[in-house]
Amino acid sequence: MQACVHQLLAAVPGTSRQIHSFHYGPANATGKVYLQASLHADELPVMLVLWHLKQQLARLEAAGLLRWSVVLVPVANPQGLEQVLMDVPQGRFDNDSRENFNRCFLDVSQPVGDRVQGLLTDDPANNLQLIRSTLRQTLASQVPATPLQSMRLLLQTLACDADIVLDLHCDFEAVQHLYLSPDFWSDVEPLARYLGARACFLAREAGGQSFDESFTLFWAQMQARFAGRFAAPGFAVTVELRGVADVDHELARQDCEGVINYLMQRGAIEGHAPPLPPLLNPPTPLAAVEPVISPVGGLIVFCAQVGDYVEAGQKLAEIIDPITDRVTPVACVHQGLVYVRSVRRMATAGMTIAHVAGAKAYREGSLLSP
Repeated sequence: MQACVHQLLAAVPGTSRQIHSFHYGPANATGKVYLQASLHADELPVMLVLWHLKQQLARLEAAGLLRWSVVLVPVANPQGLEQVLMDVPQGRFDNDSRENFNRCFLDVSQPVGDRVQGLLTDDPANNLQLIRSTLRQTLASQVPATPLQSMRLLLQTLACDADIVLDLHCDFEAVQHLYLSPDFWSDVEPLARYLGARACFLAREAGGQSFDESFTLFWAQMQARFAGRFAAPGFAVTVELRGVADVDHELARQDCEGVINYLMQRGAIEGHAPPLPPLLNPPTPLAAVEPVISPVGGLIVFCAQVGDYVEAGQKLAEIIDPITDRVTPVACVHQGLVYVRSVRRMATAGMTIAHVAGAKAYREGSLLSP
Protein backbone atom coordinates (compact mmCIF):
# COMPACT_ATOMS: atom_id res chain seq x y z
CA MET A 1 0.00 0.00 0.00
CA GLN A 2 1.16 3.49 -0.82
CA ALA A 3 -0.22 6.44 1.11
CA CYS A 4 -0.18 9.82 -0.66
CA VAL A 5 -0.77 13.27 0.77
CA HIS A 6 -2.16 15.89 -1.62
CA GLN A 7 -1.94 19.52 -0.60
CA LEU A 8 -4.95 21.69 -1.37
CA LEU A 9 -4.95 25.39 -2.09
CA ALA A 10 -4.79 27.26 1.21
CA ALA A 11 -7.40 29.92 1.87
CA VAL A 12 -4.98 32.16 3.84
CA PRO A 13 -1.28 32.03 4.77
CA GLY A 14 -0.44 29.83 7.71
CA THR A 15 -3.16 27.26 7.05
CA SER A 16 -3.21 24.01 5.11
CA ARG A 17 -5.54 21.19 4.16
CA GLN A 18 -4.71 17.83 2.65
CA ILE A 19 -6.49 14.94 1.03
CA HIS A 20 -5.05 11.50 1.72
CA SER A 21 -5.28 8.73 -0.84
CA PHE A 22 -4.37 5.08 -0.28
CA HIS A 23 -3.20 3.00 -3.23
CA TYR A 24 -3.33 -0.81 -3.30
CA GLY A 25 -2.55 -3.40 -5.93
CA PRO A 26 0.23 -4.66 -8.16
CA ALA A 27 2.46 -2.52 -10.35
CA ASN A 28 1.21 -4.38 -13.43
CA ALA A 29 -2.48 -3.94 -12.56
CA THR A 30 -4.89 -4.61 -15.40
CA GLY A 31 -7.53 -2.14 -14.20
CA LYS A 32 -8.30 0.53 -11.63
CA VAL A 33 -11.01 1.07 -9.04
CA TYR A 34 -11.52 4.41 -7.32
CA LEU A 35 -13.61 4.85 -4.17
CA GLN A 36 -14.16 8.00 -2.16
CA ALA A 37 -16.24 8.75 0.92
CA SER A 38 -18.00 11.75 2.39
CA LEU A 39 -17.80 14.30 -0.39
CA HIS A 40 -20.74 15.67 1.55
CA ALA A 41 -18.64 15.84 4.67
CA ASP A 42 -21.40 15.22 7.22
CA GLU A 43 -22.25 11.85 5.61
CA LEU A 44 -20.12 9.70 7.89
CA PRO A 45 -21.31 6.06 7.61
CA VAL A 46 -19.41 5.70 4.33
CA MET A 47 -16.21 6.92 5.95
CA LEU A 48 -16.45 3.95 8.31
CA VAL A 49 -17.04 1.60 5.37
CA LEU A 50 -13.79 2.73 3.74
CA TRP A 51 -11.97 2.34 7.06
CA HIS A 52 -13.05 -1.30 7.09
CA LEU A 53 -12.19 -1.62 3.41
CA LYS A 54 -8.65 -0.38 4.08
CA GLN A 55 -8.06 -3.28 6.46
CA GLN A 56 -9.45 -5.81 3.99
CA LEU A 57 -7.44 -4.48 1.05
CA ALA A 58 -4.23 -4.58 3.08
CA ARG A 59 -4.81 -8.29 3.76
CA LEU A 60 -5.73 -9.00 0.14
CA GLU A 61 -2.66 -7.17 -1.12
CA ALA A 62 -0.39 -9.04 1.31
CA ALA A 63 -1.86 -12.30 0.01
CA GLY A 64 -1.24 -11.28 -3.61
CA LEU A 65 -4.94 -11.37 -4.50
CA LEU A 66 -5.35 -7.91 -5.99
CA ARG A 67 -5.36 -7.89 -9.79
CA TRP A 68 -6.35 -4.24 -10.23
CA SER A 69 -5.14 -1.13 -8.48
CA VAL A 70 -7.58 0.21 -5.90
CA VAL A 71 -7.48 3.84 -4.76
CA LEU A 72 -9.30 4.88 -1.59
CA VAL A 73 -10.01 8.42 -0.42
CA PRO A 74 -11.74 7.96 2.95
CA VAL A 75 -12.02 11.68 3.70
CA ALA A 76 -12.84 13.38 0.41
CA ASN A 77 -13.79 16.76 1.85
CA PRO A 78 -11.65 18.04 4.75
CA GLN A 79 -12.90 21.55 4.08
CA GLY A 80 -16.51 20.58 4.67
CA LEU A 81 -15.59 18.35 7.59
CA GLU A 82 -14.41 21.33 9.63
CA GLN A 83 -17.47 23.44 8.80
CA VAL A 84 -19.33 23.17 12.10
CA LEU A 85 -21.56 26.04 13.15
CA MET A 86 -22.79 26.04 16.75
CA ASP A 87 -22.28 22.26 17.00
CA VAL A 88 -24.17 21.56 13.75
CA PRO A 89 -22.16 20.08 10.80
CA GLN A 90 -22.44 22.05 7.56
CA GLY A 91 -20.93 19.47 5.23
CA ARG A 92 -23.19 19.72 2.19
CA PHE A 93 -22.54 23.31 1.08
CA ASP A 94 -19.36 25.37 0.95
CA ASN A 95 -19.71 28.30 3.33
CA ASP A 96 -17.82 30.70 1.04
CA SER A 97 -19.36 30.00 -2.37
CA ARG A 98 -22.66 28.52 -1.07
CA GLU A 99 -22.17 25.78 -3.68
CA ASN A 100 -23.03 22.15 -3.09
CA PHE A 101 -19.72 20.32 -2.69
CA ASN A 102 -20.97 17.68 -5.15
CA ARG A 103 -21.72 20.00 -8.04
CA CYS A 104 -19.79 22.03 -10.64
CA PHE A 105 -17.02 19.54 -11.39
CA LEU A 106 -15.05 20.39 -14.52
CA ASP A 107 -16.16 19.53 -18.04
CA VAL A 108 -12.99 19.21 -20.12
CA SER A 109 -14.44 17.10 -22.92
CA GLN A 110 -14.00 19.81 -25.56
CA PRO A 111 -10.26 20.46 -25.07
CA VAL A 112 -9.48 16.77 -24.64
CA GLY A 113 -11.42 15.90 -27.79
CA ASP A 114 -9.66 18.64 -29.73
CA ARG A 115 -6.23 17.40 -28.64
CA VAL A 116 -6.80 13.75 -29.59
CA GLN A 117 -8.79 14.45 -32.76
CA GLY A 118 -5.92 13.82 -35.17
CA LEU A 119 -4.05 11.29 -33.04
CA LEU A 120 -6.52 8.42 -32.82
CA THR A 121 -5.60 5.18 -34.60
CA ASP A 122 -7.47 2.03 -35.55
CA ASP A 123 -6.57 0.45 -32.18
CA PRO A 124 -9.45 0.98 -29.69
CA ALA A 125 -7.34 0.00 -26.66
CA ASN A 126 -4.58 2.38 -27.63
CA ASN A 127 -7.10 5.15 -28.25
CA LEU A 128 -8.57 4.65 -24.79
CA GLN A 129 -5.15 5.08 -23.21
CA LEU A 130 -4.51 8.15 -25.37
CA ILE A 131 -7.75 9.78 -24.26
CA ARG A 132 -7.07 8.92 -20.62
CA SER A 133 -3.54 10.30 -20.69
CA THR A 134 -4.77 13.47 -22.41
CA LEU A 135 -7.51 13.80 -19.82
CA ARG A 136 -4.94 13.54 -17.02
CA GLN A 137 -2.73 16.13 -18.71
CA THR A 138 -5.64 18.50 -19.27
CA LEU A 139 -6.76 18.27 -15.64
CA ALA A 140 -3.14 18.75 -14.48
CA SER A 141 -2.95 21.99 -16.49
CA GLN A 142 -5.92 23.54 -14.69
CA VAL A 143 -5.19 26.24 -12.11
CA PRO A 144 -7.77 26.33 -9.30
CA ALA A 145 -8.72 29.75 -7.96
CA THR A 146 -10.29 28.67 -4.66
CA PRO A 147 -9.84 25.90 -2.09
CA LEU A 148 -13.13 24.38 -3.26
CA GLN A 149 -11.95 24.27 -6.88
CA SER A 150 -8.67 22.78 -5.68
CA MET A 151 -10.49 19.96 -3.87
CA ARG A 152 -12.78 19.20 -6.81
CA LEU A 153 -9.88 19.18 -9.27
CA LEU A 154 -7.83 16.80 -7.14
CA LEU A 155 -10.67 14.31 -6.69
CA GLN A 156 -11.49 14.41 -10.38
CA THR A 157 -7.83 13.83 -11.25
CA LEU A 158 -7.50 10.84 -8.91
CA ALA A 159 -10.58 9.19 -10.45
CA CYS A 160 -10.39 10.18 -14.11
CA ASP A 161 -8.61 7.08 -15.45
CA ALA A 162 -10.44 4.46 -13.38
CA ASP A 163 -12.51 1.60 -14.76
CA ILE A 164 -14.91 1.67 -11.80
CA VAL A 165 -15.66 4.82 -9.79
CA LEU A 166 -17.73 4.49 -6.61
CA ASP A 167 -18.69 7.76 -4.93
CA LEU A 168 -19.99 6.81 -1.47
CA HIS A 169 -22.65 8.94 0.21
CA CYS A 170 -25.61 8.55 2.53
CA ASP A 171 -28.89 10.46 2.89
CA PHE A 172 -30.91 11.70 5.88
CA GLU A 173 -32.99 8.68 6.95
CA ALA A 174 -32.80 6.27 4.03
CA VAL A 175 -32.59 2.80 2.61
CA GLN A 176 -29.62 1.87 0.47
CA HIS A 177 -29.90 3.22 -3.07
CA LEU A 178 -27.77 3.92 -6.14
CA TYR A 179 -27.63 6.58 -8.87
CA LEU A 180 -26.19 5.71 -12.27
CA SER A 181 -26.57 6.03 -16.02
CA PRO A 182 -28.86 3.44 -17.62
CA ASP A 183 -26.02 2.63 -20.01
CA PHE A 184 -24.19 0.83 -17.18
CA TRP A 185 -27.00 -0.99 -15.43
CA SER A 186 -25.76 -4.44 -16.49
CA ASP A 187 -22.34 -3.61 -14.99
CA VAL A 188 -23.77 -2.19 -11.77
CA GLU A 189 -26.60 -4.65 -11.11
CA PRO A 190 -24.29 -7.10 -9.26
CA LEU A 191 -23.22 -4.26 -6.94
CA ALA A 192 -26.87 -3.47 -6.20
CA ARG A 193 -27.44 -7.13 -5.39
CA TYR A 194 -24.40 -7.53 -3.14
CA LEU A 195 -25.20 -4.31 -1.25
CA GLY A 196 -28.90 -5.10 -0.93
CA ALA A 197 -29.94 -1.81 -2.55
CA ARG A 198 -33.67 -1.14 -2.24
CA ALA A 199 -33.72 1.39 -5.10
CA CYS A 200 -31.57 2.15 -8.16
CA PHE A 201 -32.18 5.38 -10.07
CA LEU A 202 -31.30 5.76 -13.73
CA ALA A 203 -30.54 9.03 -15.50
CA ARG A 204 -28.10 9.91 -18.24
CA GLU A 205 -27.84 13.47 -16.94
CA ALA A 206 -29.33 14.53 -13.63
CA GLY A 207 -28.01 18.11 -13.77
CA GLY A 208 -25.43 20.05 -11.81
CA GLN A 209 -22.24 18.28 -13.06
CA SER A 210 -21.92 16.08 -9.97
CA PHE A 211 -18.77 14.07 -9.33
CA ASP A 212 -20.02 10.84 -10.90
CA GLU A 213 -21.44 12.64 -13.92
CA SER A 214 -18.19 14.52 -14.56
CA PHE A 215 -16.89 11.03 -15.34
CA THR A 216 -19.84 9.50 -17.21
CA LEU A 217 -20.70 12.65 -19.20
CA PHE A 218 -17.07 13.09 -20.26
CA TRP A 219 -17.06 9.61 -21.78
CA ALA A 220 -20.50 10.15 -23.28
CA GLN A 221 -19.11 13.22 -25.05
CA MET A 222 -16.12 11.22 -26.26
CA GLN A 223 -18.43 8.49 -27.55
CA ALA A 224 -20.59 11.02 -29.36
CA ARG A 225 -17.52 12.50 -31.01
CA PHE A 226 -15.48 9.34 -31.63
CA ALA A 227 -18.11 6.60 -31.74
CA GLY A 228 -16.67 3.09 -31.71
CA ARG A 229 -13.06 4.23 -31.81
CA PHE A 230 -12.01 3.49 -28.23
CA ALA A 231 -12.46 0.60 -25.82
CA ALA A 232 -15.00 0.68 -23.00
CA PRO A 233 -13.81 3.35 -20.55
CA GLY A 234 -15.61 2.25 -17.39
CA PHE A 235 -18.40 3.81 -15.34
CA ALA A 236 -19.20 5.77 -12.18
CA VAL A 237 -21.90 5.18 -9.58
CA THR A 238 -23.14 7.21 -6.63
CA VAL A 239 -23.78 4.80 -3.76
CA GLU A 240 -26.03 5.94 -0.90
CA LEU A 241 -25.46 3.75 2.17
CA ARG A 242 -28.54 4.37 4.31
CA GLY A 243 -28.83 7.42 6.61
CA VAL A 244 -26.55 9.81 8.48
CA ALA A 245 -27.03 8.11 11.84
CA ASP A 246 -26.09 4.64 10.56
CA VAL A 247 -22.47 4.79 11.72
CA ASP A 248 -22.31 1.19 12.85
CA HIS A 249 -19.56 -1.43 12.64
CA GLU A 250 -21.86 -4.29 11.67
CA LEU A 251 -23.51 -2.30 8.86
CA ALA A 252 -20.10 -1.08 7.68
CA ARG A 253 -18.75 -4.64 7.62
CA GLN A 254 -21.75 -5.74 5.56
CA ASP A 255 -21.20 -2.93 3.06
CA CYS A 256 -17.47 -3.58 2.93
CA GLU A 257 -18.15 -7.26 2.21
CA GLY A 258 -20.60 -6.27 -0.53
CA VAL A 259 -17.96 -4.09 -2.20
CA ILE A 260 -15.31 -6.83 -1.91
CA ASN A 261 -17.68 -9.40 -3.41
CA TYR A 262 -18.49 -7.06 -6.27
CA LEU A 263 -14.81 -6.38 -7.02
CA MET A 264 -14.19 -10.13 -6.96
CA GLN A 265 -17.09 -10.64 -9.36
CA ARG A 266 -15.58 -7.98 -11.67
CA GLY A 267 -12.15 -9.64 -11.60
CA ALA A 268 -10.41 -6.87 -9.68
CA ILE A 269 -9.78 -9.32 -6.81
CA GLU A 270 -8.76 -12.91 -7.37
CA GLY A 271 -11.21 -15.48 -6.08
CA HIS A 272 -14.69 -16.84 -6.51
CA ALA A 273 -17.40 -14.33 -5.72
CA PRO A 274 -20.41 -15.65 -3.79
CA PRO A 275 -23.61 -16.30 -5.75
CA LEU A 276 -25.52 -13.15 -6.54
CA PRO A 277 -28.28 -12.37 -4.04
CA PRO A 278 -31.70 -11.49 -5.46
CA LEU A 279 -32.29 -8.00 -6.79
CA LEU A 280 -34.63 -6.43 -4.25
CA ASN A 281 -36.28 -4.01 -6.69
CA PRO A 282 -35.86 -3.25 -10.40
CA PRO A 283 -34.21 0.04 -11.39
CA THR A 284 -36.47 3.03 -11.99
CA PRO A 285 -36.01 6.42 -13.67
CA LEU A 286 -34.66 9.19 -11.48
CA ALA A 287 -37.29 11.32 -13.19
CA ALA A 288 -39.92 9.17 -11.45
CA VAL A 289 -38.82 10.25 -7.97
CA GLU A 290 -41.41 12.40 -6.19
CA PRO A 291 -40.16 15.01 -3.70
CA VAL A 292 -42.91 15.19 -1.05
CA ILE A 293 -43.29 18.80 0.04
CA SER A 294 -44.93 20.25 3.13
CA PRO A 295 -47.21 23.20 2.22
CA VAL A 296 -46.98 24.66 5.73
CA GLY A 297 -44.60 24.87 8.64
CA GLY A 298 -44.95 22.92 11.85
CA LEU A 299 -43.99 19.74 13.67
CA ILE A 300 -43.47 16.75 11.38
CA VAL A 301 -45.05 13.52 12.56
CA PHE A 302 -44.34 10.81 10.00
CA CYS A 303 -46.94 8.16 9.25
CA ALA A 304 -44.67 6.15 6.92
CA GLN A 305 -41.24 4.68 7.48
CA VAL A 306 -38.34 4.52 5.06
CA GLY A 307 -38.68 1.28 3.15
CA ASP A 308 -42.49 1.41 3.11
CA TYR A 309 -44.38 1.03 -0.14
CA VAL A 310 -47.14 3.62 -0.36
CA GLU A 311 -50.13 4.09 -2.62
CA ALA A 312 -50.97 7.25 -4.58
CA GLY A 313 -52.64 9.72 -2.25
CA GLN A 314 -51.48 7.96 0.92
CA LYS A 315 -50.70 10.17 3.92
CA LEU A 316 -47.00 10.19 4.72
CA ALA A 317 -46.94 12.76 7.52
CA GLU A 318 -48.92 15.23 9.57
CA ILE A 319 -47.72 18.78 10.06
CA ILE A 320 -48.91 20.12 13.40
CA ASP A 321 -49.14 23.79 14.30
CA PRO A 322 -48.87 23.78 18.12
CA ILE A 323 -50.31 27.31 18.33
CA THR A 324 -53.43 27.01 16.19
CA ASP A 325 -53.80 23.21 16.65
CA ARG A 326 -54.11 22.86 12.89
CA VAL A 327 -53.10 19.43 11.60
CA THR A 328 -52.16 19.37 7.90
CA PRO A 329 -51.86 15.94 6.25
CA VAL A 330 -49.13 15.56 3.64
CA ALA A 331 -49.69 12.83 1.06
CA CYS A 332 -47.73 11.56 -1.91
CA VAL A 333 -49.16 11.95 -5.38
CA HIS A 334 -47.62 8.80 -6.85
CA GLN A 335 -47.26 5.28 -5.52
CA GLY A 336 -43.83 3.93 -4.79
CA LEU A 337 -41.12 3.32 -2.20
CA VAL A 338 -40.40 5.81 0.57
CA TYR A 339 -36.62 5.69 0.33
CA VAL A 340 -35.66 8.93 2.12
CA ARG A 341 -37.19 11.12 4.77
CA SER A 342 -35.91 14.18 6.57
CA VAL A 343 -34.13 13.96 9.91
CA ARG A 344 -35.64 17.29 10.87
CA ARG A 345 -38.94 17.28 12.70
CA MET A 346 -39.87 20.92 12.19
CA ALA A 347 -41.01 21.72 8.66
CA THR A 348 -40.86 25.08 7.01
CA ALA A 349 -43.39 25.94 4.32
CA GLY A 350 -42.25 24.45 0.99
CA MET A 351 -39.74 22.06 2.58
CA THR A 352 -39.15 18.62 1.07
CA ILE A 353 -39.75 16.13 3.88
CA ALA A 354 -39.45 12.82 1.98
CA HIS A 355 -38.85 11.23 -1.41
CA VAL A 356 -40.88 8.47 -3.01
CA ALA A 357 -39.42 6.29 -5.77
CA GLY A 358 -42.05 5.78 -8.44
CA ALA A 359 -41.91 3.74 -11.61
CA LYS A 360 -43.02 6.17 -14.32
CA ALA A 361 -40.96 9.24 -15.24
CA TYR A 362 -42.77 12.55 -14.97
CA ARG A 363 -40.13 15.16 -14.06
CA GLU A 364 -37.75 17.07 -16.35
CA GLY A 365 -34.74 19.33 -15.94
CA SER A 366 -32.46 19.16 -12.93
CA LEU A 367 -33.37 16.01 -11.00
CA LEU A 368 -31.08 16.27 -7.96
CA SER A 369 -31.77 17.91 -4.64
CA PRO A 370 -30.01 21.27 -4.12
